[in-house]
Amino acid sequence: MSSRRSRSSRQTGASMISEDQINDLVLQLHRLLPELGNNHRRSGKVSASKVLQETCTYIRNLNKEVDDLSERLSQLLESTDSAQAALIRSLLM
Repeated sequence: MSSRRSRSSRQTGASMISEDQINDLVLQLHRLLPELGNNHRRSGKVSASKVLQETCTYIRNLNKEVDDLSERLSQLLESTDSAQAALIRSLLM
């Protein structure tokens, strides 16, 4: 992989991110992900691909949760009178 990395660094110049920077970013993601659990956090033995997979899954789940909450809020606003709905909308803005 280092030969590919060195070739691509020659092609793209200064725009390449270093391996240390990538490792730091993966570590930051690892710390943010609740799915990886405390066992992995203590040992630090999670591969970068696992961290990236879990990050994608976590983001998908968050997006789904936002959509679900938005739908529930819309239903709530439809079922309340206009004064209450206006108050709720003003609090959200």
